[in-house]
Amino acid sequence: MAGAVAGVVFVVAAAPQSASPSGAGRQAGGERTGSVELLVGRALDDGGRRCAMDAFRAGLCGGLEQQVVRATSSGAGSVVRDASSHGASRAAAHTVVLPTDAAGPLEITLGGPGLLTYVTVHDGHGRHVGGTLGARGHHWANTEPLRAGETYTVRVGAQDVAGTPVGVTMAFRTAPAARDDRLTAEFGPRPGTYGAGQIVTASLSRPVPAADPAARARLERALQVTSEPAVEGAWHWVDDSTLHYRPRTYWPAHAVVHVVSGLDGVEVGEREYGGPSESLRFTIGDRIEALTDAASHEMTVRRNGRTVRTIPVTTGKAGFLTRSGIKVVLGKERKVRMRGDSVGIKRGTSEFYDLPVFYATRVTWSGEYVHAAPWSVDAQGEENVSHGCTGMSTADAAWFFDTVREGDVVSVVNSGGEPMAPFANGFGDWNLSWDAWLAGSALSGHTDSPLASPASAPASAHGPSRLLPLT
Repeated sequence: MAGAVAGVVFVVAAAPQSASPSGAGRQAGGERTGSVELLVGRALDDGGRRCAMDAFRAGLCGGLEQQVVRATSSGAGSVVRDASSHGASRAAAHTVVLPTDAAGPLEITLGGPGLLTYVTVHDGHGRHVGGTLGARGHHWANTEPLRAGETYTVRVGAQDVAGTPVGVTMAFRTAPAARDDRLTAEFGPRPGTYGAGQIVTASLSRPVPAADPAARARLERALQVTSEPAVEGAWHWVDDSTLHYRPRTYWPAHAVVHVVSGLDGVEVGEREYGGPSESLRFTIGDRIEALTDAASHEMTVRRNGRTVRTIPVTTGKAGFLTRSGIKVVLGKERKVRMRGDSVGIKRGTSEFYDLPVFYATRVTWSGEYVHAAPWSVDAQGEENVSHGCTGMSTADAAWFFDTVREGDVVSVVNSGGEPMAPFANGFGDWNLSWDAWLAGSALSGHTDSPLASPASAPASAHGPSRLLPLT
């Protein structure tokens, strides 16, 4: 399903099933399905006044453009890759510019009976956009502004009037900044404390193409990353508008990292100049590394090099093998509902599941978690029986959930699964060797600091990400 309005196409992950006017119907096999209508809108020009979706529905808001999208039971929990230059070209081909100020509101409202259960929004570089869900569960609005020239993935979960879980996933792209604006960079992550594997991101206000290596080199020199203690590190161009920075090896425990831009007033390209960018400071906590050996069914957790816990686990079984390689914690969710049909496992088959899952630590955007799996305790430490996630007892999962933070390192070996992709499905940057990382710099392998780390670089691993069934 894709619907166009005001210059934007929302790419929807799963085609809707036909439904009766009440929002409930039956699929071809006789299974009950459900659906709800969502109004997705943006304020284009309302004289500076925020225009609520309810006002639009009442015909009181002439400056709001809206799109009607149907969320269905077949779309609940569906995933589409970000429609960015390093994401799926299929989504990118159907995503066009939304001609509006990126600082305007993004609002999602039920168009009829039902209940919104969650709305998540993140950009093509893994940053979440904050938002609030109304007390009645009928309306969601962003609390953080969108960026110009950025691609976003919006995932919506809801229930229809009968309580059937439904959902939809959409992608859209905001308009770029005006061409006469100076080139700036927005740094990530947000200020705070992160794990030793945290990646620094720089999102540019407009692209600098690879065909202009001199401009890329001038820009890269102007983006300065320093840390205390000092480490060797370098930028890597992910695409024309995005750079990632990482040290040669993980950040030292308790390091303080400063990111500043020296672009202001610098001529980047012909008659193109840099503008001011907000600096960033964040800290690194204890160095937490979790290594799962899928062959021995065991996770070893180390803090600052010392083993603090060994946990019996189960990982992906044949047909659902867990990705191998180095991953970084993206976030934590105390409770997640995981359904087999959200990833293509048909209801009624032996592989179908519909479970409330607790203490879920996310490591990929497509749905790989470390989580509590009390239903598989007998297999933990003995055999691999999951659909791709790493399962453990509730007590161990609660401890792990409380111990790790965003940016901590979670690695998997001996799983036989596909290698973690460097950029398409979270922060897989550490799967590139140091030489491969430097090859993505415009400075021909020169690094920001003369200080070298004695530790060895991670092994190289490349490969496309896949949708990973949960549990």
